[in-house]
Amino acid sequence: MPSFPDTAGFTAVGAAPATVEGLVNFRDLGGRRRRDGTLTPHGVFFRSETVDRIRPGGWDTLYALGVRTVVDLRQPPERARDTAGRPDWLTTVPVDLDGLAENPEFWKGYWNNGLMGTPLYYLPHLTRLPDRMGTVLQALADAPPGGVLFHCMAGRDRTGMTAMVLLAAVDAEPEEIREDYFETVRNADAFAAATGRPNPEAESEKLCAEHGTSMDGAIRAAVDRFSLQRLFDDAGLPEAVRTGIRTWRGAVTARP
Repeated sequence: MPSFPDTAGFTAVGAAPATVEGLVNFRDLGGRRRRDGTLTPHGVFFRSETVDRIRPGGWDTLYALGVRTVVDLRQPPERARDTAGRPDWLTTVPVDLDGLAENPEFWKGYWNNGLMGTPLYYLPHLTRLPDRMGTVLQALADAPPGGVLFHCMAGRDRTGMTAMVLLAAVDAEPEEIREDYFETVRNADAFAAATGRPNPEAESEKLCAEHGTSMDGAIRAAVDRFSLQRLFDDAGLPEAVRTGIRTWRGAVTARP
């Protein structure tokens, strides 16, 4: 049986606070219903927008929650603009989930037309570029002891796709995965106000309609058609990483 980083010393008993100072889209993936009637454990995986917006009090909150690693899903040019300091107790692992520079042919169909801001690109990305998510999953499974926070810029789609994979890996109810996605959608006005960026939701809904669906239909289709086993196999992930993801770093029992 493979061994994994011990998260027991950091696992929160209850739900994470609704806010971390400086963040809008922060949340713990714990507390979601699984098909067997149990809940996903708190204190293992957290999601948010870019952490360079965190204020000192927010870092204190994350430390108290047990977060010890950040997996940064942004592209290198996005990370280069991040000049904010990080506490010395934090490990940061950069993983470019997009692979924009390396995979221009794939992104021709999703980047300039705005579809990268909808769940319509999730399954194509996971199917055609499985190594990108595979590298993310390896980083999440292999992180040092403690909770792991993963993020992109807005905490919406790269983060949302990763959250979908993690929740599916522990057999979360499909409606719970959808609900996690729509928490960020509902936060769009607050995020726009906090960052000075426009709210993209109306445009994203319009794009989905042009492709014969809706935001709700797009995320439902992604959740329903996603195959964790196919992703594992296509990404060539070692068994230890597969087990680490299926058990959320040893916090739950892997499904058969």
